[in-house]
Amino acid sequence: MTGSSGEIDVYVEMGAKRVFAGAIDWPGWCRSGRDEEAALEALAGSAPRYALALRGTRLGFRAPGDAVGFRVAERLKGDATTDFGAPSIAPAADAQPVGTAELRRSAAVLRASWRAFDRAAEAGTGKELRKGPRGGGRSLEAIVDHVVGAEAGYLGALGWKHRWDEETDRAIERERTRKAVLDGLEASARGEIPRRGPRGGVRWLPRYFVRRVAWHALDHAWEIEDRSA
Repeated sequence: MTGSSGEIDVYVEMGAKRVFAGAIDWPGWCRSGRDEEAALEALAGSAPRYALALRGTRLGFRAPGDAVGFRVAERLKGDATTDFGAPSIAPAADAQPVGTAELRRSAAVLRASWRAFDRAAEAGTGKELRKGPRGGGRSLEAIVDHVVGAEAGYLGALGWKHRWDEETDRAIERERTRKAVLDGLEASARGEIPRRGPRGGVRWLPRYFVRRVAWHALDHAWEIEDRSA
């Protein structure tokens, strides 16, 4: 939340090689750096892009000014996934129940993140994405497939059955997967998915599910923008 002083509550996920900083009340607004200071700087720097992604949602997000004040509300120990390059640990706030209003807000964030990704993919079509210093980096088509495939995998972590069909038309499969994301989120928020799977594994909380899906879509949307610039 944002306090009277204008500070924005964030959590910091600290791995051995990489640190993520995420805004607790704004799923998807999450960036990484080599240490906590760098991660917070990256988060502040991405505020205008996040505001652009949420434009038109009426969610009330306004990009802070240059002097962004963050209050680190929680520090979490990361894991191998953190160091690999993805936020992996849910902040304590994600354990809160998701009511009707929050469910609508979460769905709005997800749809906005997908629109941002689709805009970036459309703008990058026909352009050769810049390679990394060692010649690495997925093609645009591979990025799109990766994002859709990852969302199908996230649904499994949530406990919602969905199979990504690689043989189906890409656009159709993308929309089918996104509908499954929204359906799975609603089911999880209503307590219709058992907290543990048949083998005893703990499933993702709905708030963390939204946080991860939105971050992944925006992270790759911004990657496409940066590599096609």
